[in-house]
Amino acid sequence: MADAAALLKLAETDVSQEITKDQYIPVLTQPPFVFVDGTFNTRDIGLVPGSPLKPGYVFRSGALAQLSENGKAVLGGKMGVKRVFDLRSPEERGKAPDPVLDGVEHTWIESSRPDTTPDLDRFALGDGEEGYREMYLEVVDVYRESWKAILEHIRDRPEDPFLVHCTAGRDRTGVLAGLLLTLAGAPHDVVVLDYLLSRIGTEPVRLMLLDFAVKGTNAKSHDQPGFYNLINLRASSWAAFVDGVQKEHGGFEQFITDKLGFSSDDLTKIKVNLTSP
Repeated sequence: MADAAALLKLAETDVSQEITKDQYIPVLTQPPFVFVDGTFNTRDIGLVPGSPLKPGYVFRSGALAQLSENGKAVLGGKMGVKRVFDLRSPEERGKAPDPVLDGVEHTWIESSRPDTTPDLDRFALGDGEEGYREMYLEVVDVYRESWKAILEHIRDRPEDPFLVHCTAGRDRTGVLAGLLLTLAGAPHDVVVLDYLLSRIGTEPVRLMLLDFAVKGTNAKSHDQPGFYNLINLRASSWAAFVDGVQKEHGGFEQFITDKLGFSSDDLTKIKVNLTSP
């Protein structure tokens, strides 16, 4: 397993700069990352250095539409995934549907409303913290039914490993992963490390994701103010989001009980199932 400090240093590489294959291949072929042919940014959250989650239970990744036969075998075999949660819009799913995987249950719940187009002006100030706060708080709201289903899975099926993905496996998936790590009692620096690791995990498809971001924001160019703040991952962005959750919902746990309807006993069981072998 790679050293946490070395991982963090590489993960802090600005997205405008290339991470070379010599730098990222050794990282992406050892824990916490898992090489799955046909996708990217795949990792076992329980193997992130310092993570309190039990290994082999919660996985995250980018889109699965291009999985090779070998990739399918790794996901269902070596990783032992029993269920996949898809955090994407109907349009994203329509363009790149998940493949059918033998013995793996697929769950997609249509969001409460369409995602809004990020306003680059909101990302232009500072390092884009205010834009990230708003964007991630929207993720919490728009995908709350998916969050509820994932938490129910953890409560009720602690022996069934699962994988969560969106398109890049970065933002929507990252918000969910941060929630689970926080519930499990992970220190702030561990939550941030997992969040930032997507910078390394998406490097093999960095140029494709840059193009995806241009189209998704209607940016005129990469040089438009706010664009690079939007596509970079920074610890300050995560901190701004956590502050927003605290101010708007009283924190993750209160959101889960007040907004998603879980009891305090449910919450205790979810925490135990995330961490107990």
